Amino acid sequence: MEEQFIRYLIPAVGLVSGLIGAYVGLQNRLLLAEVRKEIAELENRLIENFNGKYVRHGECQLRELMVHEKLAALSDEMKSKNAAGE
Repeated sequence: MEEQFIRYLIPAVGLVSGLIGAYVGLQNRLLLAEVRKEIAELENRLIENFNGKYVRHGECQLRELMVHEKLAALSDEMKSKNAAGE
């Protein structure tokens, strides 16, 4: 009787151990998936934040060029008004 009990006990312990291992493995994968998703969301928020605050060098040059053109146009307009008013 005792020998038969041990015959069933050893495979049962192996089966339970395997099931627990599979469950823990699935939980670990789920946790890793959640962490990766949160990291991706954080990365996207950081990128959006950087894109909103910092300007590329080419954009700065273009803005500076446009400001100079507007100032030149205003200067020409003021000169023409002063010349017409004199």
